[in-house]
Amino acid sequence: MLYDEPGSGGAPLLWGPGFALAGFLLELALGGPTHVVAWAVIGVGLFLASALWVYARRRFLSVRVTDMVLWQGREALPVERIAEVRDGDPPARAKPLGGGYTVPRKYQEVPLTLDDGRAVLAWARDAEALRAALRRALDAWENRRHE
Repeated sequence: MLYDEPGSGGAPLLWGPGFALAGFLLELALGGPTHVVAWAVIGVGLFLASALWVYARRRFLSVRVTDMVLWQGREALPVERIAEVRDGDPPARAKPLGGGYTVPRKYQEVPLTLDDGRAVLAWARDAEALRAALRRALDAWENRRHE
């Protein structure tokens, strides 16, 4: 693995149960009636909602680079199809990888030229690290090809 950006960590899974526990403890501290079942249902409901959110982010916003494949969300691009990793501004009308219409918000663009001459946009939170990983993958592919 040359680059791995999972899209989301596991910490958001604890937010819902943590809020529910805080609500229960606040009721307990105030000395009023406590609603154990209600707080448990709220905690489970918030956990399930955040689990769906984490799953979606991991599926659609993950970025991985191996010496063979660039994964952008749901889309896999073999490294052998990449002709050039470009610096600078992306060309007009370059299609983002990953199946979306635009590069995800808060992600930086990395312009690529494919072997058929088309320009596409890879994306990551750290564009320089992705660019470096893609160049290492291209070097590894070139070395394998010439062996």
